[in-house]
Amino acid sequence: MEIGSTITFWNGAQLFFMNYLNQATFLPLLGLVVILFIPATKQAAIKAVALIACFLSFVASILAWTRFVPDLSGMQFPLDLPWIGFHQLQIHYTVGIDGLSMPLFLLTTFISLVACLGSFGIANRVKEYFIFYLLLAMGMLGVFISLDYFLFYVFWEVMLVPMYFLIGIWGGPRKEYAAIKFFLYTLFGSIFMLLSIIAIWYFGGQQSFNILDLAASGAGGALKLQPLSFKFFAFLGFFLGFAIKVPMFPFHTWLPDAHVEAPTAVSVILAGVLLKMGTYGFLRVSLPTFPEVSRLAAPFIAILALIGIIYGALVAMAQPDLKKLVAYSSVSHMGYIVLGIFGMTQDGINGAIMYMVAHGLTTGGLFLLVGVIYDRAHTRIIKELGGLGVTMPKYTGIMSVITFGSLGLPGLVGFWGEFMIIKGTFINDLSWAREVVFGSMTGATFFRIAAIIAGIGMILTAAYLLWMIERVFLGKENPRWKGLKDMTAREYWSLAPIAALVVVFGVYPTPILNMFNFFATSISQFLLSRG
Repeated sequence: MEIGSTITFWNGAQLFFMNYLNQATFLPLLGLVVILFIPATKQAAIKAVALIACFLSFVASILAWTRFVPDLSGMQFPLDLPWIGFHQLQIHYTVGIDGLSMPLFLLTTFISLVACLGSFGIANRVKEYFIFYLLLAMGMLGVFISLDYFLFYVFWEVMLVPMYFLIGIWGGPRKEYAAIKFFLYTLFGSIFMLLSIIAIWYFGGQQSFNILDLAASGAGGALKLQPLSFKFFAFLGFFLGFAIKVPMFPFHTWLPDAHVEAPTAVSVILAGVLLKMGTYGFLRVSLPTFPEVSRLAAPFIAILALIGIIYGALVAMAQPDLKKLVAYSSVSHMGYIVLGIFGMTQDGINGAIMYMVAHGLTTGGLFLLVGVIYDRAHTRIIKELGGLGVTMPKYTGIMSVITFGSLGLPGLVGFWGEFMIIKGTFINDLSWAREVVFGSMTGATFFRIAAIIAGIGMILTAAYLLWMIERVFLGKENPRWKGLKDMTAREYWSLAPIAALVVVFGVYPTPILNMFNFFATSISQFLLSRG
């Protein structure tokens, strides 16, 4: 018996370490362990180990992508190992990846690598910084591959601690306030999500915590048979957890504070990856597990998304601080993603996932760029800048490309997500819930109006971003900044890959679209078939 158990253990360990998903996820953890044994005074070695760990994680994700089959149903690179079997609990280490998680997994390893390079300017408590940074990278990757609710929740919560300390120790003047606010908001949502996980496990037959099995139970099994009131409250628990992470209006107030006070690289991670976990949760959990409640709630969630789009854009337009402007732009941009998801059309879901990738690249890049100018000028106040197009031409060029990508200029990456979301919203005839009306307004009319409002949001986005470009870069050279140095080689190579992808995927988005089109088609058809 003992020999058999040993063989089983070693076979499981071999399967664990041979899996590309595990390699990409836990290489940052390996880097963290190595850093623990490096003296704190050897800062260059610590930074090198962190960068190598993030680079190898990125390579492992690329290897997974090269072997990924876009049109294959089910999870790829699956691994299911028993973990905790106590009393009625059957918790497994279950991972896998599909068309929804593959682009976000790649985005996470890429942004983690870029932000790690962008962290090289950290000079205070370097060892602790990179330990927390690598722990955060591992937690983010784990969320996108987890197929067991317990494992998913562990990774989801793991991210809270390093992000709290990264903001609270290395942040700006109000860092403690911003860190505590971030922690409490996210923890509040996580508690309700945990209650919903326990509820659907209990009423789903108590067989497992497998996300896919419980989704199937919600679509046509034990959960399907539960009263609508139970499904509504279970859906609401998940919704609170995911909506706060997005963050949707009115749960957004932690985001500007966290962004403004966080160090530059942490803002990049926050905007580039963490916000996507909320929208990923909607697609992975809410829609497939609670299709009936999702359809009924969709118009009301769409209203919150539209408020976020317009409100975020208007507040961004009024910001004197460059970093706050970018932070509030995220509130607006994430509203588009939520609108695309809860429109539930194939185009809308395709556009939402595409926009997740685009937002990760463009907004992550913008936060890096804000950090570059702040390191030199020691100000982020827009009216104090000006004429930098002459003083810093390289910086101006990359900033212009990424900004135009963010506002959705055709030919750049942001355009495709916005276009498909607006199209999917406008053509939504609400065939899955024709009984839904708003007074005398049919659901189809509602979504057409929603598309028009979202289009107005695009105009506002262009307005505040172009205004920012005009105030910061155009006009005569400002004598105050005459001796300002352009980007260093490290800064340039942190940002050049982002700018290149903004252009490449704007001109030729097919490689990204091919990854998730099958998923978007499948879940849209699943929701429509149960109308």
